Amino acid sequence: MQKQNQKPNFEFVAMMAALMSIVALAIDAILPAISNIGEAINSTDPTDNQLLVTMIFLGLGVGQLFFGPISDSFGRKPVVYVGFSIFLIASVICLFAPNLEIMVIGRILQGIGLSAPRTIAISIIRDSYEGDYMAKIMSFVTAFFILVPVVAPAIGKLILDASGWQGIFYVQMFFVLVVSYWFWKRQAETLHPEYKIPFTRHVFVDGVKEFIKYRETIAFTLISGLVTGAFLVYLSSAQHIFEDQYALKEVFPYIFAGLAISIGLSTFMNGTMVMRFGMRRLSLMATIVFCLVALTYSIVFLNSPNPNIYVLVGFLSVQFFCLGFMWGNFRSIAMEPIGHIAGIGAAINGFISTVLSIPIATFIGDFVKDSVWPLFAGLAICGMVALALFLLTHLPKRKRVAAS
Repeated sequence: MQKQNQKPNFEFVAMMAALMSIVALAIDAILPAISNIGEAINSTDPTDNQLLVTMIFLGLGVGQLFFGPISDSFGRKPVVYVGFSIFLIASVICLFAPNLEIMVIGRILQGIGLSAPRTIAISIIRDSYEGDYMAKIMSFVTAFFILVPVVAPAIGKLILDASGWQGIFYVQMFFVLVVSYWFWKRQAETLHPEYKIPFTRHVFVDGVKEFIKYRETIAFTLISGLVTGAFLVYLSSAQHIFEDQYALKEVFPYIFAGLAISIGLSTFMNGTMVMRFGMRRLSLMATIVFCLVALTYSIVFLNSPNPNIYVLVGFLSVQFFCLGFMWGNFRSIAMEPIGHIAGIGAAINGFISTVLSIPIATFIGDFVKDSVWPLFAGLAICGMVALALFLLTHLPKRKRVAAS
């Protein structure tokens, strides 16, 4: 896996972002249509309808375990094509789902299919770059793909008004076909033949054994899961919060877009700052602020009604600004020691962090019914546990020995 020293061209960054952004499009574009989809499939409970968001993450987690090892054996590109094919089939299932159960199955399958381009994009980047430079590229890729959540709800609302919720799925399918063709024509295979791992039943077991050798990799995989789980609570309940609790159905896509811009801005800033300050220092400071903001809200508004919408958006904006300095850096720190097993390493990392995030989001999300307070309480708890893991992992060796 030859590491490149030159800067990647714009097309490479854009293509990796496109591979990853299909996930964001599949999740965020349907947010304005969740209640419409619920009516169509006779599911009117907002808490149950949150499954349309959270269950796609289950598919993302499970799919990575399969596609990661396969890509280490057969190459990155074939796996992406398989994933896209599964996504297209799953989209058809969603379009004709008669009830919530079938729709959830379709969403899980969509997640399984999308786990391929999402995982392989990270593997391709890791095949080609390492260290803080890899973190820099990951930041720019993430900043680019953040543009999709910014516009996806607004686009979903326009499609919903023009052609119904089914049109959203048709647009997603069209986007997948376009990206598939672009990827086929312009992206070279990054897994060189000499680095291919023969595919055997021991590939996964051997990969796990190698993965758990690295303390930092395990710690930051768990940290990613905690932070992702806290954010997933917001993602799955955003429509309920802004449309039902605040009665802002028409402006919901714009509020969502504004908060996504906050993440995109900090992610872009991380890409420009990481080479100077290092991914560990930046992500540590962001995690501390993340905890402080969530704790402040939880204390100030304990046993109080929801605050003014401007106050809520202000708190969320600062909270999400921190995420831009956390996500990409956490993933890069976890992946740095395991470049020799980038495919299965990214798969295990993604699986653990994603599957850990689902029960966190489901549990906390059940409390977000009449108040936003449980969301911030969850952000605070997950953030503090993540911070504790961060600090324990980076304690000087002498102090760790003394503490034990």
